[in-house]
Amino acid sequence: MIRTRAVSPLEVVNAAIERIEALNPAINAVVHHAFDWARAAASAPLQDALFAGVPFLVKDLGIGVAGWPRTSGSRFCKDVVDTADTGLTRRYRDAGVVLLGRAASSEFGIVGNTETSLYGPTRNPWNPDYIAGGSSGGSAAAVAAGLVPLAHASDGLGSIRIPAACCGLVGMKPTRDRVPNLPDGFDYAMGFVADHVVSRTVRDSAAMLDATGIPEPGSPYAIPAKAGLYADEVGRSPGRLRIAWSPETASGKPIDPQVQAALEATAATLSALGHEVREEGLGIDYRRLYKVRGAVSGANFAAGMARTIAEVGREPREDEFEPLTWAAWQMARSVTGEQAFWALQELRQLARGICARFEAFDVYLCPVMTAPAPRIGFSDPATVAPADINRAQGVLYPYTAMFNFTGQPSISLPLAQSRDGLPIGMMLTARYADEATLFRLAGQLEKEMPWAARRPLLW
Repeated sequence: MIRTRAVSPLEVVNAAIERIEALNPAINAVVHHAFDWARAAASAPLQDALFAGVPFLVKDLGIGVAGWPRTSGSRFCKDVVDTADTGLTRRYRDAGVVLLGRAASSEFGIVGNTETSLYGPTRNPWNPDYIAGGSSGGSAAAVAAGLVPLAHASDGLGSIRIPAACCGLVGMKPTRDRVPNLPDGFDYAMGFVADHVVSRTVRDSAAMLDATGIPEPGSPYAIPAKAGLYADEVGRSPGRLRIAWSPETASGKPIDPQVQAALEATAATLSALGHEVREEGLGIDYRRLYKVRGAVSGANFAAGMARTIAEVGREPREDEFEPLTWAAWQMARSVTGEQAFWALQELRQLARGICARFEAFDVYLCPVMTAPAPRIGFSDPATVAPADINRAQGVLYPYTAMFNFTGQPSISLPLAQSRDGLPIGMMLTARYADEATLFRLAGQLEKEMPWAARRPLLW
């Protein structure tokens, strides 16, 4: 409509601002407004860009926007203001989007829900008594509620896919460094963190990856070139794929029956579409995986906190962190260099083993979570003991992190709903750098198991 001048960018931006002002008090998704700047940007001459004039939100974590605060969901960082755009912000601007503000994140992105002492809980538009997921919960809630069509998100252990599953969205975690934040951003977590968006359609996710997934000179990760535009892949037949599926978890305990039923229904649909589908797990040594992940994540968090302390200009006080964050930081500072590198070597071995399993199949299907979204407060970092949060997260989110370690592309699709009307996400993962197969298969499932007509309570 913008491209054909049926509407102007300013009209669209004003409509998005009106939606935010009307609905954000109920979901608490947008934590920084830049409406005057957005109106000025929307009034400027229209760019020749794919997303010219489209309203957009940036997550309150990781990437800098000149003149904007970046709290990382923490009281300690409430006065941090970025002096310049970082690389990914410039890519979004080049794509034509109009930045309206920042979306809520959990404190430093640690937990898989978005409830902070600084801003309070971000609520799920499908039912505000339930979590929106995290750490990109603000972005997911805003897109699910129709405030903006898509928003920036980032994923270190599942933080794109988990909120997408909770809020009924498409959430692609691209291949490692497919969307770089370099040269002025930092390579946090040795490439385990991936940036992209949450969206309501497969098409929009693919098109934004076309706009931002451009190799960065000097990147330490070699990304195989794509064959063509991802947006063109969405409507193409994926052919007959070999698809393995499993509800396999570390504990071996059965998952929620509603999620199990959704998984089996998805596998049956894929089989009916002509794919070769078989039940087969990855056979991972989960205990070893979690053990070594702790040391790597701890060392990374300690390094990131050192940079944050340099930005703030002083050491944090304990009362400026949520209890989980403080406990994680104390643990992180005790990790030695020997422990960190030993764990990283172990993690690389485990990742190679997972990637080797994909020689036997093209795509792996599993749930994003073992149960539908829980109620607000189930793992509130301000009120629940750190050990209890870690235990609860280990049970609810066992599937996503392994593909951060391997660097493989992995996408959450809203293929089912619970009896209570909450979305249930299914996760598809392909070989390293093979986003094209995922977009073709996701497009096929979007037609076969459509979700576009569903609308949340708060819309």
